[in-house]
Amino acid sequence: MKLKGILYAVTGIMLAGSLYSCKDSFLDENPLDFMGGGNSFETYNDFECSVNNLYYLTRREFYSRDENRPMDYIYGCDLVYDGEPNGTERHSNMIAAYDPTGNIAQVHWMLLYKIISEANTIIGRLPNSSLTDDEKLLEEAKAKFFRGLAYRTLAYLYGGVPLSLEEVTSAKKDYVRSTKEQTLAQAIEDVEFAANHLPGITTVRDGEISDLAAYHLLAELYISSGAYQKSVDAASKVIDNPATALMTDRFGSRANEAPGDVYWDLYRRNNQNRSAGNTEGIWVMQFEIDTPGGSSPLVAKDGTYTLERHHAPMIRDVKANGMNPFRWPVGDYTGGRGIGWAVSTVYFSDKIWEDDWDGDIRNANHNFVRQFKVHKQDYAEKFGDIIDTQNPPAGVKVPSRQIYAYQSKCTTPYNHPDGLYSNPADYSLNSGAGGTYTDQYMFRLAETYLLRAEAYMNLNKNDKAADDINVVRGRAHAKPATASQMSLDYILDERMRELGVEEKRRITLMRTGKLYDRVMKCNPYYAPEMKQTYELWPIPHSVIEANNQAVINQNPGY
Repeated sequence: MKLKGILYAVTGIMLAGSLYSCKDSFLDENPLDFMGGGNSFETYNDFECSVNNLYYLTRREFYSRDENRPMDYIYGCDLVYDGEPNGTERHSNMIAAYDPTGNIAQVHWMLLYKIISEANTIIGRLPNSSLTDDEKLLEEAKAKFFRGLAYRTLAYLYGGVPLSLEEVTSAKKDYVRSTKEQTLAQAIEDVEFAANHLPGITTVRDGEISDLAAYHLLAELYISSGAYQKSVDAASKVIDNPATALMTDRFGSRANEAPGDVYWDLYRRNNQNRSAGNTEGIWVMQFEIDTPGGSSPLVAKDGTYTLERHHAPMIRDVKANGMNPFRWPVGDYTGGRGIGWAVSTVYFSDKIWEDDWDGDIRNANHNFVRQFKVHKQDYAEKFGDIIDTQNPPAGVKVPSRQIYAYQSKCTTPYNHPDGLYSNPADYSLNSGAGGTYTDQYMFRLAETYLLRAEAYMNLNKNDKAADDINVVRGRAHAKPATASQMSLDYILDERMRELGVEEKRRITLMRTGKLYDRVMKCNPYYAPEMKQTYELWPIPHSVIEANNQAVINQNPGY
């Protein structure tokens, strides 16, 4: 066995990610005046500390581990392509990106199983704790929510995976894979428990999970398991709750700004939570600027959600009429300190809007930026003060890394944190910019409507599916959809329009089995390398190698 495999075996092969110790040995510690594995799970506060770490681990997996791995959920799909190909990091070379020894397969597996390990420890330590019965039930519900979320994600990304449901206290090297159906069933069992025992959304703090977050997740999971009526029922619990509603009027921290509308307001700083009057956020990931544990340092890319850096264009390098029209980086609608890695596909920026280009507010320039205001006066005097991606100057290629239509939700125009401005008077930014300094929607009510529409469509109730989609489209002032238009592709397009880069798009496409089809249809950049194989990621080679007392089979095609 290679050294790497031995190391993984000794530590529980990364599946467990758990604590282990020698039993009945003089080496065992009995801590008296410090926290240790043996005395850390006694009081309610002890368990809450561990639950708080589950929030941290979830945020790390989906948003803040570093500047690349959270973006695996949008690259390689139908939304964007890689503006700067560089081998394996951002799916530009699919064969290398999805190699079983590569970072993509290994990092997400490790992080998701770390969530499971932490949850299992909480659940296993509850019976012997000093918590009341009600407190035990609450902490178990929280742990099972996160464990169910992790198994749901593993099932979509890898298919059937080993099910680990108890705390692992010694090295274990005989894991076997469950089926995908069994993995989803475990996720459903966990999240059902959470839905029945988590508190209501009006009683939790901003960022905390509630019963409605669990029902939203169940609505998705039931679709994946073919339980479409259960999906409708779960989504209805969220939609019909008197504490939830789509935001339809302008609100929040920048409600008086023009241009703007209620869709734009959804993504402004400090507007995502219920404390801001937002009844649409179901579960919102919290980011606090330069706060220990807040995961938004101004001076570091790791730990910050770098969506601005990825999705906004590298406007600095535009050359038009022999001149450079733009300063960079500038915290306006040119995209902050974007560097043009996640370039919008033409399907995303143009095709899906063709039937309602001017009516749908989600396609308005302040929401989907296509007109870039020139900064340099000498250029403006000669050639005008706007460069439009729909009618670019001669020699300016659109889309390209330098300029393309992008969603302004990835940045905070005229509202970056004060510490990022090198010159506040003209919104010039310093080199620390590139993050997206807003709380992030993990689950949002508009998506709940789209999930219920998908379930209704699978029940052959296309009229009801169209009704739900039209609630979302009505808020956007878009033309109503018809029952005859209902199809999975139409719903995936509507999710593009409503959610865009906010969505963990890979989750949706791999959940629905549409990754291959959508890439071939919508993303010519990836199409030449795309394979049906990539509907599932490979099981990490290090896991297979270290598990030397049983066989973990690799996914087909790898």
